[in-house]
Amino acid sequence: MKGEKIPHKMLSQDAYSTWLGIEILECEIGRCKVGMTIRKEMLNSMNKAHGGISYSLADTAFGFAANTHGKYAVSIETSINHIEALNEGDYITAESVIESVKNRLGFNIIEVKRGEELVALFKGVVYRTQKDWQ
Repeated sequence: MKGEKIPHKMLSQDAYSTWLGIEILECEIGRCKVGMTIRKEMLNSMNKAHGGISYSLADTAFGFAANTHGKYAVSIETSINHIEALNEGDYITAESVIESVKNRLGFNIIEVKRGEELVALFKGVVYRTQKDWQ
């Protein structure tokens, strides 16, 4: 199994991303764009989206794109820089592009956006296993 079919299979088996309301907007081998709407139960004590929400969206985009090459891929290191606060009702997107697969490690930067506005930068390292997606 390769390409755009893998992220759809992953999402169908991912209770957390489903609870978040993540939807796949675009997907092809090496690239996946996802989006979601911030809900009230995702807000922190300051009435802003918890930082884990934008992190989770970016992490999902990262994981989906990394797996489109047909091998199980898992993140081994990630971090995020929050640039702008998010509010209830905001629709955010994250796009991951992994252009080349030359070895078992992949490096990626994912932009999280509210419309055209950059709200977070996520950085990740992925490890590609030898296990094929079926």
